[in-house]
Amino acid sequence: MVFSSLLFLFRFLPIVFLIYYLVPFKLKNTVLFLSSLFFYTWGEPKFFPIMLISIGVNYVAGLLMEKYDEKPKVRKICFWVAFVVTLGFLLFFKYTNFFLSNINALFGIGLPLLDSSEFHLPLGISFYTFQILAYTIDVYKRKIKVEHNLIDFGAFVVLFPQLIAGPIVLYSDINKELKNRKITLAQIEEGVGLFIMGLASKILLADTIGSLWTEVQTLGFSNVSTPLVWLGVLAYSFQIYFDFSGYSLMAIGLGRMLGFYFPKNFNYPYISKSITEFWRRWHITLSSWFREYVYIPLGGNRVKRSRHFFNIFVVWFLTGFWHGANWNFIFWGLYFFVLLMIEKTFLLKHLEKSRILSHIYVIFLVMISWAIFALSDMSLLGELFVRMFSLNGGIDWIYYLRDYAVVFVLCVLASTPVFKIAADTIGKNRIIRTVFLSAVLLVSVAFMVDSTYSPFLYFNF
Repeated sequence: MVFSSLLFLFRFLPIVFLIYYLVPFKLKNTVLFLSSLFFYTWGEPKFFPIMLISIGVNYVAGLLMEKYDEKPKVRKICFWVAFVVTLGFLLFFKYTNFFLSNINALFGIGLPLLDSSEFHLPLGISFYTFQILAYTIDVYKRKIKVEHNLIDFGAFVVLFPQLIAGPIVLYSDINKELKNRKITLAQIEEGVGLFIMGLASKILLADTIGSLWTEVQTLGFSNVSTPLVWLGVLAYSFQIYFDFSGYSLMAIGLGRMLGFYFPKNFNYPYISKSITEFWRRWHITLSSWFREYVYIPLGGNRVKRSRHFFNIFVVWFLTGFWHGANWNFIFWGLYFFVLLMIEKTFLLKHLEKSRILSHIYVIFLVMISWAIFALSDMSLLGELFVRMFSLNGGIDWIYYLRDYAVVFVLCVLASTPVFKIAADTIGKNRIIRTVFLSAVLLVSVAFMVDSTYSPFLYFNF
């Protein structure tokens, strides 16, 4: 386990913020850079050199591309060296064993696999790789100016609030704030509130409802009723949403406390009326990254219809593969590709006219997608789908629904803007807001201390 518990984060943050607020502005990025490196190294000390190489190669590449601005061939060489090195680390650690395993299975040979104890996935590499690549690509395309200050560039790459699991922050999102940002008491208060609500989403909602999915898996899909399996998948659907959106909210809150405005990563995706809308609301920064750096360079929608579909296919294949080096993630990405193509072809205009049926349609199909996403073992996945659609009756689900009814209701309400409207109303009274947030924090910490540590799901990606 990377961290024994979230308590490490609570021990780490007060010291960092105290130093950060006390030093003059010209030293704040240095504090961020060094503390972020410490935070990363604490969890992954042996991968510390890889982080430094990634920072150094792309920093130097940016300077060289600026220096040789009038020499296209030199600029291109600099770009591709940085691109290959940065992406190469991700491909090596995340996908080597996947490719070797499939080659062995396909050709019946026995190529040795990498030792997973030595070559496991470096923490947060999927996220910071995309951030670094975006910077280098934008410099190469002259969309942004080169960062000359190594400390500022390093702080951008390893900024600890969003280093591990996003949101994916582009250099263009925070380049001005790296050079000049204000830190006000109002920002700090807002950031603290966002952090607490993100923590509550993780501890009180995601971890609690996720226990049901764990129990269903432990019982075995073939040993439970069809309603209980669906209840378990629904629980996982809430778990992954509140786990990931909770982390994103914590990161955005910490960023606000540091003077940065990170982009929103979720916007109530479960209220969507189509799969197209769902992906405008879910993991917004990842969708934006693929649109900007894959879809548009391929030609976007300004091409022939067949090429347009191919472009979308590539995006969704890569989206699935980005999430993990297993076939279920590829199938998950292609599943959404098929759904989006159906909507673009004829269904979307009909969905937009509906209110209730369109929501049912989205929740049903998204739940199926999370079933695919949750299980890398194809035999278990097949067993799950057999039970989901076998109409195997039973009353076991009643007992679990009784035990989890309250948290299900809370998850449903928190998946809509209802709580936000209430929070905005509460926020108008500073005393009530402070008492409310203090109570939420105390309950969250109590649950965290009293329960078994459950890492954020997206730490795995």
